Amino acid sequence: MSVRLRELAAMIAAWLFGLIWGLPLLYAIWAAFHPSAFATNFDLFAPLTLHNFGRAWEAAPFARYFLNTVLLVLGIMAGQFVICTLAAFGLARWKFFGGEILFALILIQLMVTPDVLILENYRTLHELGLIDTLTGVGLPYVASAFGIFLLRQAFKSIPKELDDAARMEGASTLQTILKVYLPLARPIYIAYGLVSVSYHWNNFLWPLIVTNSVDTRPVTVGLQVFASVDQGVDWSVICAAALMTSAPLMIVFLVFQRAFIQSFLRAGIR
Repeated sequence: MSVRLRELAAMIAAWLFGLIWGLPLLYAIWAAFHPSAFATNFDLFAPLTLHNFGRAWEAAPFARYFLNTVLLVLGIMAGQFVICTLAAFGLARWKFFGGEILFALILIQLMVTPDVLILENYRTLHELGLIDTLTGVGLPYVASAFGIFLLRQAFKSIPKELDDAARMEGASTLQTILKVYLPLARPIYIAYGLVSVSYHWNNFLWPLIVTNSVDTRPVTVGLQVFASVDQGVDWSVICAAALMTSAPLMIVFLVFQRAFIQSFLRAGIR
């Protein structure tokens, strides 16, 4: 009986914490689909409306913000896949002087948060003339220590005999990576790609510092500008805008939830 009580208590606590965690989202959904007069009046018979989404879309250039975000996220992910794949392959398969030291330095970089490097990154981009550009927003992230570490561990688990077989067939190093390593490490790429897209879609501090115009702002910065005091405080419209900016990630997760979880399990991410 005590075991059942503990299980019941654990389940109730889990549902309670889940409800507390989901309250802001539930409120945003309520306010977005109801008129402003009912934003804080939780009347079950309150009228539903989609007018808040139209007002939010017309009040700010969200189409441009979405385009900037998609270009930024896909560009960073493509750069990470190329650089991290080549670096991980070299560290996993090539023996060279200082290789272990280099890998140790990469591991040390995992303990350094990106926020610590904001000032130096800004100075570098200023010297390169990349302030207020999408390239400047994404450049500090194209070489990911986490991606290199993750792919190196995946490549080291691939039998080296496959390399020898590919070379006997006349494959070059690049062909070996494309034909052997990439297909076998596909779950790792899916898992890492999902992490990368989620992180950079929601990234706020660095884009806020680097971008100054509508042409380069992602949705996170655009939403902050839209919700500023100068725009007035209409919680229904603000919540509608917040749902619009977060909807793509939520839809992707709901549609590919099973593949998302399986990719992380197969990638060994705990």
